[in-house]
Amino acid sequence: MYSVKKIVSSLLPTDLFQKVVGGYHWILPHLGAPLYLYPSRKIRVVAVTGTKGKSSTAEMINAIFEEAGEKTAVLNSIRIKVAGDSKPNTLRMSMPGRFFIQRFLSHAVRAGCTTVILEMTSEGARQYRHQCIDLDALVFTNLAPEHIESHGSYKAYAEAKFEIGRQLVRSSKCPRIIVANRDDAEAPRYLSLPVEKHFAFSLSAASPREASEEGGCFTFDGEKITVHLPGEFSLRNALAAATLARAFGVGTSAIAHALDKLTVIPGRGERIAGKQDFTVVVDYAHTPDSLRALYDAYKNKRKICVLGATGGGRDAWKRPVMGKIADENCDEVILTDEDPYDEDPYAIVKMVAKDMKRTPGVIMDRREAIRGALARAKSGDAVLITGKGTDPNICGPRGTKTPWSDADIVREELEKLKAKTV
Repeated sequence: MYSVKKIVSSLLPTDLFQKVVGGYHWILPHLGAPLYLYPSRKIRVVAVTGTKGKSSTAEMINAIFEEAGEKTAVLNSIRIKVAGDSKPNTLRMSMPGRFFIQRFLSHAVRAGCTTVILEMTSEGARQYRHQCIDLDALVFTNLAPEHIESHGSYKAYAEAKFEIGRQLVRSSKCPRIIVANRDDAEAPRYLSLPVEKHFAFSLSAASPREASEEGGCFTFDGEKITVHLPGEFSLRNALAAATLARAFGVGTSAIAHALDKLTVIPGRGERIAGKQDFTVVVDYAHTPDSLRALYDAYKNKRKICVLGATGGGRDAWKRPVMGKIADENCDEVILTDEDPYDEDPYAIVKMVAKDMKRTPGVIMDRREAIRGALARAKSGDAVLITGKGTDPNICGPRGTKTPWSDADIVREELEKLKAKTV
């Protein structure tokens, strides 16, 4: 069923529709905040933004604050957590609207939480969902091309991200803290925000360090920090979380213990354990950089890669780019359906394959694609399944949604494979 927004957009001229919907989105947080008695003013609020690593960094920050004895709340694309109550985020939105965030903050205050960690996105900022949230701190992870079609240009996308930085400046809190990845070209802009405290982190300055498919380590405050998540990108996320925690006075020992105990983040380089003699990983990997980073983490293994079609209705530019990356890095590639929405899924897959030198396997049924990859795996191989992460549905035409979990499907298919070999 089409949404009211789609119906209205079909009836009004584009310019008029943009003004109407913009006003609608703007007024909601300005009504929600007073309705819930401005909850963000009563609790520490940490926001995390960037193109990649937001959810993982938020989870790492949460783990560190919990280790330090804090009661926390988390809202990101993986889950919705308030104190001891945690449930998967099935909304397919990191920043839900219609008063959701203000209600969530109010719930956290009532539950006695001391810190809230919010994932904040450019799409959320474009719809004013970041407004009326008084931030204590903002972590900027990185910026790379994404959501270009919905924003209109990379510059507009970057501006939408930076608007979250401006929200930190507008906050009534003191001191306000910015933590930014100095290795990213956009870092100087964030580090120049007129707030009280500025902290930069750089993985290049965290040596000695090492990273592998099993995890790695880096140096922080003169101490060795161990991470049990794959790839250099996990070290960078951990360093962002450690820098933020240190800015709030959390000791290095608590930071190290928390990160050492964090062995899995759902849908983010998530290894699916079983009795198979090969590695299976489920990862979100929705940008060219993140896909390349995942493949690089398993560079020493023979890789069978199940690549989704990057979704219908958006960012068509990256389809052939991601196909080419898979072609260059994987020993076998299986292209499959992901979230076609109202586009022809076969046409999407054809675009993904456009710049691939080898002819990929194409299995449109995603379960069949996963089953095929697992069946082809030999001892020591890595099966890397990307695109969905923890997304709870496959989104098809006319608003249809098919319940889905890459991780659950992998477990089911591994059991079937095991039964066949017994």
